[in-house]
Amino acid sequence: MHRRIIVPSTLAASLLLAIPASAADFEPGTPGIGDSYYPASGNGGYDVSHYDLRLKYQPATDLLEGTATLVATTKQNLSRFNLDLGLKVSEVRVNGRVAKFATSGEHELEVTPAVPLEKNKSLSVVVRYAGKPSELKIGGWTAWHRTPDGGVAAQEPDSAVWWFPSNDHPLDKATFDVSVLVPDGTQAISNGVLQSQSSKLGWTRFNWRSNKPQATYLATLAIGAFDITTDKTASGLPVLNAYSKGLGDNDGAARASVERSAEVAEWLESVYGPYPFNSLGGYVPNVTSGYALETQTRPFYSPRQFANGANVSVVVHELAHQWYGDSVSVADWKDIWINEGFARYSQWLWSEKEGEGTAQELADYVYATRAADDPFWTVKPGDPGAENQFDIAVYDRGALALQALRNTVGDEDFFAILKGWPQEHAYGNAGVADFVRYAERVSGRPLAGLFDTWLFQPVKPAAPAVGLAAEAEEAAAKPVPPKSWKKIAATNTVHEHGGR
Repeated sequence: MHRRIIVPSTLAASLLLAIPASAADFEPGTPGIGDSYYPASGNGGYDVSHYDLRLKYQPATDLLEGTATLVATTKQNLSRFNLDLGLKVSEVRVNGRVAKFATSGEHELEVTPAVPLEKNKSLSVVVRYAGKPSELKIGGWTAWHRTPDGGVAAQEPDSAVWWFPSNDHPLDKATFDVSVLVPDGTQAISNGVLQSQSSKLGWTRFNWRSNKPQATYLATLAIGAFDITTDKTASGLPVLNAYSKGLGDNDGAARASVERSAEVAEWLESVYGPYPFNSLGGYVPNVTSGYALETQTRPFYSPRQFANGANVSVVVHELAHQWYGDSVSVADWKDIWINEGFARYSQWLWSEKEGEGTAQELADYVYATRAADDPFWTVKPGDPGAENQFDIAVYDRGALALQALRNTVGDEDFFAILKGWPQEHAYGNAGVADFVRYAERVSGRPLAGLFDTWLFQPVKPAAPAVGLAAEAEEAAAKPVPPKSWKKIAATNTVHEHGGR
């Protein structure tokens, strides 16, 4: 019998490998992910890959009960980690074992697992919780809309803390399964595709799946009485639109707009490339707000968006976000131009396509109607500050920057940039600097100066920088709006998300 002899040095090394890391090697994950505008948003130390939300909701009382399972991976040795949630928690389990938990701040859930968690290991977290979302206010505002027949979660830059625990920042995107139990006669709508629906003992369960990475603020939940229309696109993509039964006079205009979603998406594919998700549609609940939001696969539209009649321009705006903002999300909220400047420019391109004013004519008009001393020019779309994150300058001056790029590099390179960018960064995150570098690479031109002028300087740029028609300057005293302008301006409230 041959015996293996272990020399002392080898034995010592083996013993070291067998000894677990000491408690000193494990630290708490940070209570924020590092965003420059919202330091408390998100959390450090782990990355979520999937959310499984099993919910029960009572429309009459606004009581939401939930069991959330998060599948994640640790990114450091963790002694403790945070989740973002504003509702009351009754139990937390980590990797199947009961964990200690405490709350801090306005929405921090501090979880201490029974056993410290090693880096790069799989992690499952189960949270049981309940509460009335309409009673939760954070910083004086809410993402939860109480409606006559239910409730809706839709807000930016945060909405998750009102209805599920999460790592609440666009840097940590994940897939979603959302299962909602509601009284018979009530519907529950979320992102993606309805996988199944079943009824038992007076309750109906709706099971939704969003199978591509999704930022937490883009997850939505709408519960109430809806009229739902379904169809498929020519390529077989399922389309689902929903309209509250209490829209009143806005009902017809809402349908005349949102029912064109498939047509708009088909056109956007010609500009930005293949539609990036597994479902298409929109919903219009009976809320009193005035904004719209690009909730992934199924944008949210306030009825007031259609108070003056049908407006396809707002549908163009929110569906453009499916590429710019949803598939490619901000790396930091200061990069909001990557979302909003492109969605507004998409409205200009739609106007151009519809023969209601070219993008150049719209750029001329915006430029001419804003005097040099207008505060509009002091907002920097490339880094507007949290207080100006949804300022109209991020939209209109942001779109002017894209027209300046188009005039500088020419249509061939410009549209190659618009289509290539969402493909290169699909389902990920990127910032303004990333886009500048990408545009330079595709066009072969130095563009840092152009973007600095239009995105970062707090002054009105000289007209030649954007290639504006000389007559636009001469007509500044009495500019004539393009035909599409009224409809585009009517969507300015898309940026009135309530703020922080």
